Amino acid sequence: MRLIRILAPALALAATLAAANRPASAQERPFGTLREQAQVRQEWLRLRLERVLPRIMREQGVQMWIIPVREYVEDPVFWALVSPTTMAARRRTIYVFCDRGDGRGVERIAIGGSAQGGLYRVVRDPNAATGTAGATVRPAEPYGPDQWRLLQPVVEACDPRTIAVNISHTHAFSDGLTAGEWEQLQLSLSPVYRGRIIQRELLALHYLEERLPEMLPTYERMQRVAHDIIRTAFSFEVVTPGVTHTEDVVWWMRQRLNELGLDTWFQPSVTVQRAGVEMGDSANPVIRRGDVLHTDFGVTALGLNTDTQHMGYVLRPGETDAPAGLYAALRRANRLQDLLLEEMRPGRTGNEVLRTTRERMRAEGIDGTVYSHPVGDHGHGAGPLIGLWDRQDGVVGRGDVALRPSTWFSIELQATTPVPEWNGQPVRMALEEDAALGADGARRWVLTRQERFHLVR
Repeated sequence: MRLIRILAPALALAATLAAANRPASAQERPFGTLREQAQVRQEWLRLRLERVLPRIMREQGVQMWIIPVREYVEDPVFWALVSPTTMAARRRTIYVFCDRGDGRGVERIAIGGSAQGGLYRVVRDPNAATGTAGATVRPAEPYGPDQWRLLQPVVEACDPRTIAVNISHTHAFSDGLTAGEWEQLQLSLSPVYRGRIIQRELLALHYLEERLPEMLPTYERMQRVAHDIIRTAFSFEVVTPGVTHTEDVVWWMRQRLNELGLDTWFQPSVTVQRAGVEMGDSANPVIRRGDVLHTDFGVTALGLNTDTQHMGYVLRPGETDAPAGLYAALRRANRLQDLLLEEMRPGRTGNEVLRTTRERMRAEGIDGTVYSHPVGDHGHGAGPLIGLWDRQDGVVGRGDVALRPSTWFSIELQATTPVPEWNGQPVRMALEEDAALGADGARRWVLTRQERFHLVR
């Protein structure tokens, strides 16, 4: 019996490690093969270029949009303009979008590069884009320094009133034009067209921000995968109280994603709150009975990203659920989620939503913090911020953007509540769940939100 007691922790740890390294079934492809995923993403690209981009260009008063990109310094919007099989800019490609007016639509031109599955007209020879004066010049090499000479004839053929470039002091998503490309772009254009260059930082921002309705079913499935992995991570299948460390759970989650052929956009975290103990500075603690667990976890698939934070509880002997005081704390965080969603109406800025939510939060006596953000193409996505954890009075610039229909948000926040069963010790309930703002402005959870603890028995 004594030998069993000695070996028990080692055996439990071995079981955890075995679970983390179990081979995945060949059928465990929740989103199909890479080829099948690429077909879905290519169709999304076509719809975004045909349905979203022209409308936003016209909203922003832009007749031409020029996006030069080079390998290793790709513009953030590049990945939303090219096929999933295009993994880098490959030397240089200059993407040009020319609005030719009602009935003719926006022409898509790639100077260098490829047609992206037939979605762009490729220009490699200046004779393919003769200017308005009918002049021709000697052939230019389509990838090197001479490539810039291919741009002027394309611009002349469109003769735009306004030419947008991606320069912004506020939004990283709209600031993808590097200094070197900007200098060469100016040199390549005649003075008349240089004088028509404008900055429209909302152009790239809104294009990246808007979600297609066709994306939502896949995103719901991604949410389900995220919830299922968290549910298993915060269970006896992965956690053995007194043996398992928080980092064991983190790496189990990473490994599980890998087994499913998926990825993540940030390293997950697992933290502990413990009655009577300050755990803030604890690194990789052992998980014990009575602990409150927290995870921050994201799934990356098909060019989309999720962001989820859930809470767990490790049952003490004789318990069948978490104490009532912990559930009361969880409900207060749920209530703060309700308040935020109610205030998230298209047309209001992120700072306005933050202010009105916090006013209602204080009126209801909730001690909380709101730090929500768009999600989709990027985990911390393009669009308006609704607070930052250290900016609860508003975020200048990034919080001044208005919410738009057909967008997704990570509703990220926390509420701290004294728990009677912990002698009044404050317990922080940090929750994050992805929500969708529909085309009609209606708000709903993409899947569902957490209202009960994940239990380690």
